[in-house]
Amino acid sequence: MPTDVPDHPQPAAPSSGDAPPEAPSATRAPSSAQVPAAPSLRGPAAVILLFALALLVCVAAYLALAVPGPWFPGVAAKTWAAQDMTLTRGDGALVGSELVITAPDPTGTVLVTLTPDLRSGDYAGIAWLVTDVPDQADVRLLWRSGYRPEQLNNAPVTVESGSLLPTVLVKDPAWVGRITGLALAVRGTLTKPIRIRAVTAKPMGAADVLGDRVREWLTFEGWSGTSINTITGGADVQDLPLPLLLATALLLAGGAVAAIARWLPRFLPMPAAAACFGLFVAAWLVADARWTWNLVRQVEATAARYAGKSPQSKHLAAVDGTLFAFTVRARATLPEAPARVFVVADEPYLRNRAAYHLYPHNVYAEPRANSMPRAEWLRPGDWLLVYQRRGVQYDAAAGKLRWDGTQTASAELKLFEPGAALFLIR
Repeated sequence: MPTDVPDHPQPAAPSSGDAPPEAPSATRAPSSAQVPAAPSLRGPAAVILLFALALLVCVAAYLALAVPGPWFPGVAAKTWAAQDMTLTRGDGALVGSELVITAPDPTGTVLVTLTPDLRSGDYAGIAWLVTDVPDQADVRLLWRSGYRPEQLNNAPVTVESGSLLPTVLVKDPAWVGRITGLALAVRGTLTKPIRIRAVTAKPMGAADVLGDRVREWLTFEGWSGTSINTITGGADVQDLPLPLLLATALLLAGGAVAAIARWLPRFLPMPAAAACFGLFVAAWLVADARWTWNLVRQVEATAARYAGKSPQSKHLAAVDGTLFAFTVRARATLPEAPARVFVVADEPYLRNRAAYHLYPHNVYAEPRANSMPRAEWLRPGDWLLVYQRRGVQYDAAAGKLRWDGTQTASAELKLFEPGAALFLIR
C-alpha cells in the first residue's frame, strides 16, 4: 500500500550520541545574568535636591524677615577702625588695633566718638565690633545729622554675651539726612576692660545679611572645657544658628516627602522612610563639615601653641600656664617628703588643676564646693595654697590667717605673688 509522505518532513531525532543542535545566535534570548543593571543615582540625587530646595526656601524666608530695606542696595559697607575713634569720656588707650577702655568717667559713663560721612538712606544699620561689655550696662548709639545738627539722637543697643548686636535704624525717624557724627555711650560698672575694634555702617541687603550669618557659622570656636561633649558652632552670638536652619530645612523636606508619598507616590524614587533617612544624613553632613573645618583650624592653633616645646614649656603655654608656674615655685618650697597640702580657689578648675600639679604630695581640694578647710582640720606642718580665692586675709605682724569671717589659724607666709600665696601652718 502506498505510504503517505508528510508535506513538511520532520528532522530525524538525534541519536543518544549526538549533541543537540544549537539554536541560531540571532534567536537566543539574552541572559539577565550577563547584562548587569547600571546603578541608579536617581534616588540619592532626588534627596539631595529636595534638601537643597528646602534650605533655599528657609534662607529666603529668613531674608524676607531679616533684611530691613532693599535686597540689592547699590552701596558697599563702610568701616572705621579703632584708630579713627576718640575716647571722649572714660580712661583707656589704643592697644594695637583695639581701643581698650579700662574705666568710665566719674559719672560712670564711657563715650567713644567718630566723624563719619554717609547718607542715612544708604545704610540701614550700625554694627560695633566690641567685646567684654557688661550685660547689665546701658548702651546707646548716638548720632547727629545734617538735617537737624543741633539735635542729638539716640537708640538702644542690645548687649549679648559681652558683644553688641547690630542696631537697625532704617525705620527710625531721626535717621535722616547726612550723618555727621556717631558715638557709642556705655553707662555702668566695668568688670573688665571693654575692647572696641571697629564700627561698620551696613546697607544690610540680602548679601550683607547672609554674609554675616555665614561668617558667624564659620567663626573659629576654640576648644574649651565642654568641647569633649559638644561644639556649639561658630560665633558666641548668632542671629540664625546653623543647627536651627538645618533642623528647619529637615522638617520642611520631610513634610514634602510625606506629602509626595501620600498624593504623588509615583514621583518618589524610593520608600518614604529611606528618603527621610537620607535627608537626615544630608543635614548631618553639612553640620559635620562645619565641625571638621573648625577642627582643622584647632589643629593649626594647637600646633602653633605646643609644637616643638618641652613638657614644661607646654604647661606654661597652656591656658593655666600662670597657675602651673606658681605650683612649680610652690613645689620647690614644699619639703621633699610628701606633706599635707590644702588647695583653695574660687574656680573648681583652678583648685583641681593646682592639686594635680602638686602631686605626689598629700593634696586636698574640694572638687565642687568653694569652701575653706575648717580651722580644727589644720595642724602644725600642714600647708595651705591659696589661688585667686576671695575672703582670705593674712596679718603678717601677728602671723594669723583669717577666712570666712571667724576662722583663724597661725601661719607663716612662704610664697606670694598677686592673687596667689603659700602658707605653712604653725
